[in-house]
Amino acid sequence: MSQPAVSSPATDDRRTGLVPAFNTYLLRERGFLVFLICAFVGAAMVAPFPVAAMWFGFLFAGYSAIANDSIQTIGTFISSNRDKTWWVLWLFVGGIFLVTMTTGYVLNNGDVSWGRLSRFPQPQSLNYLQITAPVFLLILTRLRMPVSTTILLLTSFDPDGTGITSVLQKSIGGYFIAFGLAMAVWLTLGKVMARWFTGTPHPAWTVVQWLTSGLLWSIWLIQDAANIAVFLPRQMSVLQFAVFAGSLFFGLAFLFFGKGEAIQKVVDEKSHVVDVRPATIIDLVYGIVLLIKTVDNTIPMSTTWVFIGLLGGRELAMGLTSSGEGRTVLQALRLMFKDILKVTIGLIVSLILAFSINAALRCQWAGICVETPAEQSDASAPSSMSPAPTEAVEASGAATP
Repeated sequence: MSQPAVSSPATDDRRTGLVPAFNTYLLRERGFLVFLICAFVGAAMVAPFPVAAMWFGFLFAGYSAIANDSIQTIGTFISSNRDKTWWVLWLFVGGIFLVTMTTGYVLNNGDVSWGRLSRFPQPQSLNYLQITAPVFLLILTRLRMPVSTTILLLTSFDPDGTGITSVLQKSIGGYFIAFGLAMAVWLTLGKVMARWFTGTPHPAWTVVQWLTSGLLWSIWLIQDAANIAVFLPRQMSVLQFAVFAGSLFFGLAFLFFGKGEAIQKVVDEKSHVVDVRPATIIDLVYGIVLLIKTVDNTIPMSTTWVFIGLLGGRELAMGLTSSGEGRTVLQALRLMFKDILKVTIGLIVSLILAFSINAALRCQWAGICVETPAEQSDASAPSSMSPAPTEAVEASGAATP
């Protein structure tokens, strides 16, 4: 008579541990999972209607881009101001957003992207994957994965497959500039800052940090507003701009109410970011790099790669000088490569989506130059999101026969 199989304690632990953990995860994230289902179904419903698809894509792009990129611009601001009421922080950041976007709208004749969408013309129609790209970005944000929102959102709008090459070159160059500058600053001043930045900060540091964070946030908006506005007309009417600015202003309220979303942990795990003094230095160095790349040209850039380069260089320099939180060089390298791995995964996901959506990109990079019937239909369909040809001619000042 055969004996009943006896499972080992380790097998039982794994079996009894994984299922409850998975159930706990589903229970904790049930609201977000229901929201995702609604988002994907909603995208399918609005896809046949260009105007509805345009605004649907914008709303998801606006929140997902800012939520994912919040670690770069207002991440240290949130970490070092956790003792402040959330709506005070929101009104400060939201007010700067309104001023920056209104200035861009006025100076650029209705173009809130500050000229950074000149290589990405507004499409005549939107397909399902273009609309849901921001939803995938929300998923990656929920997984605490910093992603290049510029690459993920703009690649599907590249008309000839060449614009994304310039974006990648500028982004990778920005990574090395930020990494090198951070290494230089913290190798030189790391021990000095560790010795000086002790005890309770002087109240003046809070004022300096708010000014520095505000300037950084404004520069970031000039660089990355294109990721949010890519779904919208390149020259907005006053009403369109009001909807654009108002939606994002109140969307920021949800971000601050949630303390920066789950991805905020990417900043919180770094050395000395809760203290207002090192947080100010991080914002200042990052702002300098962004300013250099912003005035260089109007090619969009992945600010995520720049920020990851800055944090990586800083952590490595602090490990080399023993000016961090007891973190060794090996630990700093592990943290740096973990961030690189996350943004690389995000890049791969972005390119997979872009290849699935964009026939021009497939032709340029893979030599697959055959459009599907749906893509041919989209290309020949008249646009209801942009002016008719005669209106466009008249708007440009050209004489009509």
